[in-house]
Amino acid sequence: MKAGRASAATTHGERLDELAAAWRSALRAELPAAVRLRQELHSDPRLSGNENDTAARLEAELGDRVTLHRIADSGRIGRLGPSVGGAVGVRAELDALPLTELTGVPFASANGAMHACGHDVHQAALVAFIRAADHLELPVGLVPILQPREETYPSGAHQIVQEGGLERFDVHHVIGAHVHPGVPRGAVAIGGGYINAAADEIEISLQGRGGHGAYPHQAADPVAAIAQIALGLPEVVRRTISPMNPAVISVGTLSAGEGAANVLPSSARLLASMRTTAPKDRELLFAAVQHLAVRTAEAYGTEAVVHMHQNMPVLINDAHLASDADDWLARLGVDGAEPMRSLGGDDFSYYCDEVPSIMCFAGVETAGLPGPDGAYAPTLHHPRFLPTEDAVGLVANAFLAGYCAAAERILGIAHHRRALS
Repeated sequence: MKAGRASAATTHGERLDELAAAWRSALRAELPAAVRLRQELHSDPRLSGNENDTAARLEAELGDRVTLHRIADSGRIGRLGPSVGGAVGVRAELDALPLTELTGVPFASANGAMHACGHDVHQAALVAFIRAADHLELPVGLVPILQPREETYPSGAHQIVQEGGLERFDVHHVIGAHVHPGVPRGAVAIGGGYINAAADEIEISLQGRGGHGAYPHQAADPVAAIAQIALGLPEVVRRTISPMNPAVISVGTLSAGEGAANVLPSSARLLASMRTTAPKDRELLFAAVQHLAVRTAEAYGTEAVVHMHQNMPVLINDAHLASDADDWLARLGVDGAEPMRSLGGDDFSYYCDEVPSIMCFAGVETAGLPGPDGAYAPTLHHPRFLPTEDAVGLVANAFLAGYCAAAERILGIAHHRRALS
C-alpha cells in the first residue's frame, strides 16, 4: 500500500475507533428506555403479515432521526448518515408467533400471539442503536430494515430484495443479530460459512385403488407404500449427501384414510421438511427423494407425485466480514463465541445471497417460568421463552460491531487493519 493510501486508511481507522467508543457510550444511555420499549412490544405483538402496528410504533420511536419508507407491505426501510455511497443495512424482524404465552411476567402478551423468538428484543435493540447514532458523524450510510414475515411465507426478506430495497439505498452489507440460548450468555457468535440451512418442504401424494381390508389383493394400497417411503427418507440422505455436509429430512405429516379400520384408502400424503447446508445438495437430495418415492410407489402398484416447495436458501456468512466483526466485538469489550450453526432456517439468507452479510447470535438466558418439572430451560418458539433484559444491549452491540466491520469494508480499510494486527 502506498504511503498516502496507508495514511488515509490509518486516519479512517482512528476515526472509526473514536466513533465506536462514542456510539457505545450513547448506547448505554439509551438502554433503559429500550428495555421499557421491549416490554411494550412484547406485550402487544403482531402476527406475520399484520405487523403494521409494530412498524408504526417503531417509526414513531425513531422520530425525526430517519425517514422510513414502506416496503414489503408492512415493512419499513430508510437511510441516515451520508446520503451517497455504500451503506450498511441492519435488520430487525417485526413478526411474532401464534402461541399462547406462559412466561407469567407482568408484560406477557394476552392476545394469542407471542414474541417467542426474541424479535421484540431485536426491535428494541435496533431502535436504541439508531437513537444512539444521533449527533454522530457516520462514515457510511446506515439503513435500518424493519422486516415483516420472517416466520412465515412468503418471506419478507425475499420481497425486500425483489422490490429493490437494497439497491435503492445502496446497501453493500446487511447485519443481522438473533438471540439464542445455545450461545453463552453475554457472548456473541458469528463465524464465516454456513450458519443456517436451506429450508424446503417436500410433498408426496400417492394415488392407489381403494378396497376392503379383508381383500387387500384386490386393491392398490397406498398406506404400505407411503409408510415405506417415510422410512426410506433417512437412508436417502445417508447415501446421497456427504456426511461432512449436515442435512436432514423430517416427516411432519403422514395422512391416509378416513378413520375406518377395514377400509383401504385410495390416496395418501406425506409432508416433510428438508434441510441442507450446501447449495448443490439442495437439488441433489430432492432428485433422490423423487426417485425413491416414484419407484417405491410403482413397486406397490401406486403412483407418486412429488413436489418441492423451496422456502429459503442456505444462510452463508461472509468469512472476511465475520472475522472483522469478531475483532470489533473484542474492541467493544464483548465476548466472542464459537460459531452457532444449525439446521434451522432464517430468511436473512436472501440478503446474504445479494451482498456479503453476517448473522450474529447473541447468547441469552430466559427470564420466563421454567417447565413443569423445572428440568429444562425454554428455548426458541417455546411459550415460556423470554430473554433477560440484558439481551437488548447485547444485540445492539452486535449491530455496532457489524456496522463497524462493514464500514471498514466500504471505506477500503479492512485489509489495512488486518495487516497492522
